[in-house]
Amino acid sequence: MRVALFATCLGDTAFPAAPKATVQVLERLGVEVAFPPGQTCCGQMHTNTGYRRQAASSVRAFVDAFDDCDAVVAPSGSCVGSVRHQHPEVADASGDRGLARAAREVAPRVHELSEFLVDQLGVTDVGAHFPHRVTYHPTCHSTRILRVGDKPLQLLRQVRALDLVELPAAEQCCGFGGTFALKNADVSVAMGTDKVRHAQETGAEVLCAGDSSCLMHLGGLLSRQRSGMRVLHLAEILAATENEPAVAGGGRP
Repeated sequence: MRVALFATCLGDTAFPAAPKATVQVLERLGVEVAFPPGQTCCGQMHTNTGYRRQAASSVRAFVDAFDDCDAVVAPSGSCVGSVRHQHPEVADASGDRGLARAAREVAPRVHELSEFLVDQLGVTDVGAHFPHRVTYHPTCHSTRILRVGDKPLQLLRQVRALDLVELPAAEQCCGFGGTFALKNADVSVAMGTDKVRHAQETGAEVLCAGDSSCLMHLGGLLSRQRSGMRVLHLAEILAATENEPAVAGGGRP
């Protein structure tokens, strides 16, 4: 099986620890991971803001980069949701039948990390060790679009020495929402403030999620409050071992 990493543009430019950790976890499980160099942004920002015609070039670049892969894994429910649900629609709107066909063939092979581990590899124990109190935020795209359910929690429950505590009002959006945070900053901050308050109520040291975008938003709020709570991507916790502990600092290098 040829498995490829889709690093995502946010992972590539701002939070490289998440895609690196994804590769570490997969290789620990015996999966050989390829990195197609032609990959770029999935085009979600263009699609979500109404620029579907412009997004077609991103869909074409994605298909060209990953069309020969049996599976594509990404540390982002948001980007995987865009590929699986928006790419075929964008390709249809472009009028390019070849692109539409290719997008539909590639889309089902693209997986968010937790669903690939649990559904495709049949694994919940990845050999991780993380001796900290952790609470998990289920991001909107992973929950509502991909419907990953409790797969991230299944993985976290198997991490040695990890104390997992339930997040109150976990299903509520953190308020990031991509360009929503820019266009509706006051509402976004209010929603994020509610989320971090609930996280702090748990007494957790670390707030975990499967999307770096949400963690960027929440981590910024937590740092401004000087709360002491850190944010970490799910992949970083799963990659941690006794010999190579994760640095609970938000995923920046």
